[in-house]
Amino acid sequence: MKPIAQSFSVAYEYKLYFTEYLFNIQNPQFHTVLEGYKKNEKVKLLFVIDDGVAKHHPKLVDDIKAYCDHFQNNIAHTANILVTGGEECKNDYDQVEKVLRGINDFHIDRHSFVVAIGGGAVIDMVGYAAAVAHRGVKLIRIPTTVLSQNDSAVGVKNSFNSFGKKNFLGTFAPPYAIINDSHFLTTLEQRDWISGVAEAIKVALIKDKAFFEYIETNAIKLQERDMESMQYVIYKCAEMHMHHIAQGGDPFESGSSRPLDFGHWAAHKMEQITNYELRHGEAVAKGIALDVTYTQLLGLITESDLNRIITVMEQIGFDLAIPVETPSETDNLLKGLQEFQEHLGGDLCITLINGIGVKHDVNVIDIDKMKKAIVQLNKNCEIKIQK
Repeated sequence: MKPIAQSFSVAYEYKLYFTEYLFNIQNPQFHTVLEGYKKNEKVKLLFVIDDGVAKHHPKLVDDIKAYCDHFQNNIAHTANILVTGGEECKNDYDQVEKVLRGINDFHIDRHSFVVAIGGGAVIDMVGYAAAVAHRGVKLIRIPTTVLSQNDSAVGVKNSFNSFGKKNFLGTFAPPYAIINDSHFLTTLEQRDWISGVAEAIKVALIKDKAFFEYIETNAIKLQERDMESMQYVIYKCAEMHMHHIAQGGDPFESGSSRPLDFGHWAAHKMEQITNYELRHGEAVAKGIALDVTYTQLLGLITESDLNRIITVMEQIGFDLAIPVETPSETDNLLKGLQEFQEHLGGDLCITLINGIGVKHDVNVIDIDKMKKAIVQLNKNCEIKIQK
């Protein structure tokens, strides 16, 4: 018998909204998003909130309840579930179980919404739970950090760490909507304020020289928490990420090339070997610094461009030293290349740059040169500390 062939395509659409004080009853944005789904019917909601966000915004839970009560003709508020914030929530399956139990207990079905409020790790974990419950319940993401607002929450990926590997478990499941509330950024620790800028530098280096020059010109403003500069960086970075997902031809990453993971092979491994004491953005900054140092050793960029990139990241406030001291620790870091290849599948493909704003993929890494890049970067960091 002949094989039966079948093919189909599915169109996805979601929007990223920008606002402030989302759960103020004078702000209709959240209600408007839900009305776009069902205008004259109640929509059931389960809120899952990063406990760190709840701590820094002590009125948040009450504000959510008051908002839902105010718009009760369209919103059915079921419960607020607090989960552990930070990367810890992606290493503890009890957090996933807590979300799944809430979805079950409060009868959240495919016509209901899970609303995830938190940093990138919480958004990832809650998104994973929502995607596997009932083979997928609807998700609204409300990211609360720079990194989640400009990068991790704007894509189609959800994930959980397992087997000692970052994002080993995961799904591709686009959210219904993302809503960025700039007020959440005002209570971030300084390291979390700057952390997300690493992702903006990443996308600028591989795609947009003018955007890099904007970051370069405003580096001190960004370090000093200028909201206007940060809002532009968040908007531009998110726009470029979303454009790549839609226009890059590989939204679900079936191929081996992932330019948006520039600097990430080392970053993921550094997060693991530091027991996730490094924030993701901090690790990405170090990974970018390492890869551009290696790139310069290959002759793909000039020493002048290397110094520009390193200077910008240091002005913003990043510590760029690679956390290895011994040959065995260096070898362990370099295992990240193999783990990155396994995660991608297929051939090893590492994105570098061939000039600021110009990506350049390679399929082979010269291990001796990479080790030299580690030594050179750390030596330069030591010299600057001594000064």
